[in-house]
Amino acid sequence: MELLDTLLYNGRVYTMKAAGDTVEAIGIQDGKIVFVGSNADAARYESRIKYDLQGASVIPGMSDAHMHMYAYCQNQTFVNLEHAKTMEELCTLLREKAEKTPEGTWIKGVAFDQNKLAENRMPTREDLDKVSRRHPILIRRVCLHAAVVNSRALEFAGVDEAYLQPPGGIVEKDEKGVPNGVFREQATKIFDFIIPDPLLDPDIKEAVYQTVLQDMHTKGITNIHTYAAQIWNYTEDIDYYRALAQREALDVRITVCLDELFDKEPLTEEERKDPYRLVQQGAYKLFTDGSLGSRSAALASPYADDPNNCGFMTCSQEALNEKIFTAYHKGLQPAVHAIGDVALDATLTAIEYAIAKERESGVSEETLASRLPFRIIHVQLIDDALLARMKKLPVVVDIQPIFLATDWKWMEDRLGTARMKGAYAWNTLQQAGLCLTGSSDCPVESYSPMPGIYAAVSRCGLDGAPKGGFQPEQKLSRFDAVALYTRNPHYATGQEDVLGLLQEGYFADLAVLDRDIFEVPEEELLETKVTHTFVAGKLVHGDLSKNQ
Repeated sequence: MELLDTLLYNGRVYTMKAAGDTVEAIGIQDGKIVFVGSNADAARYESRIKYDLQGASVIPGMSDAHMHMYAYCQNQTFVNLEHAKTMEELCTLLREKAEKTPEGTWIKGVAFDQNKLAENRMPTREDLDKVSRRHPILIRRVCLHAAVVNSRALEFAGVDEAYLQPPGGIVEKDEKGVPNGVFREQATKIFDFIIPDPLLDPDIKEAVYQTVLQDMHTKGITNIHTYAAQIWNYTEDIDYYRALAQREALDVRITVCLDELFDKEPLTEEERKDPYRLVQQGAYKLFTDGSLGSRSAALASPYADDPNNCGFMTCSQEALNEKIFTAYHKGLQPAVHAIGDVALDATLTAIEYAIAKERESGVSEETLASRLPFRIIHVQLIDDALLARMKKLPVVVDIQPIFLATDWKWMEDRLGTARMKGAYAWNTLQQAGLCLTGSSDCPVESYSPMPGIYAAVSRCGLDGAPKGGFQPEQKLSRFDAVALYTRNPHYATGQEDVLGLLQEGYFADLAVLDRDIFEVPEEELLETKVTHTFVAGKLVHGDLSKNQ
């Protein structure tokens, strides 16, 4: 009788091969799944660890296909402003920090959203001056695309009336021509390089990273794609993750994506199919525009609530063409941030350009087909013409369903009624045959997958509003929503043959849940807890001693 490392039985194991495809038992050996089947079939196996699931449901380990790990970890050391509902609440949180901070030391707040404030406006230099004039203060908007500073911070940075607008950024000024403290897009970089980074202290970094990784285990996360963002001085060091893995202090698969060109490392087939290989190179990231929340996403016509503003592109079409082609020709996978319709049009044009130029140089169709797909991140506004072009291209769309939980309240104000058909149009993209992956863009939103799954199937905020869902025709099925966070992310990295399904030969990454997310009412998705998490067959969260 064959001896396994672990045997889980008497459960409802969703393989994710197709909607409703389930088995009762799953066997694990040497980091891989070697058996899936019935309880009767499982009786043929002996196992070092045997666990009775007692009817619990099991799904593949969950992923976050687009997040900023370094940024999130850094934010754990700053003032969290995400729950501020008024300008006074925001200022009070900062004031409490200032009272405990030596004079002249930077105060940094993160994750504010002016749309959640009763005043429904951006803070300014004058608001933050009321907190303190003795400390330089910077707060960053939840989307990361805008920041606000006080007068002391302006002095530190040497920004006054004569300061020139930087390329790809905006420094807002009042009616007198004086900077009002609001900086958008690449204009924020001036502060990122003068504010001390707390994660440069290795002890602080170690403590924060381990806390975050352990929390991911409790959420059933077994895989993340983390992105550097030099625009905000957020680095990602692949060697740091490899060092964690080397000393067995890492139990989450990490795909590291950079926003500067790099040399692609060779990977043997044996390495690719090694379930214990946790760290790998990922995509090459580019920005094209900003965000809808900060009104900096590039639109074809003005914002409905800001008629003199269409947002803006952060680079020219010619520069984008060359950047994407250079990366593609180098063998890298371009991943492009595109939120507005103008940004998406420019991105598709650049992808078409890169493919055409490769064909002109003699690259075969077989070679092109073997390459990883282009990744387009966000895609929050489409139209029929853009969709038709996307369908013809090898692209994966990295969406953030959790964005809808907040954005639906102001989306129509930003875009106007006429454009709403193409806003956050997930089902339209799905029905067009495009592969969608689920993510949080953390620290923009929480990396917990369940709120994202809930938002994808309900089209509601976390409070259940609006009743019936916002634009309910764009809801995803329960299966497709779960697939966003389980099977689909691995198509983006070319690992769909080893990750994302619970079937023989696949890596044993899985999550055991306290309820059946395919059967419970939508609102119960938010209450779902992960009881056990496995990575390469290793139990990283939960207790197997009770039901053995």
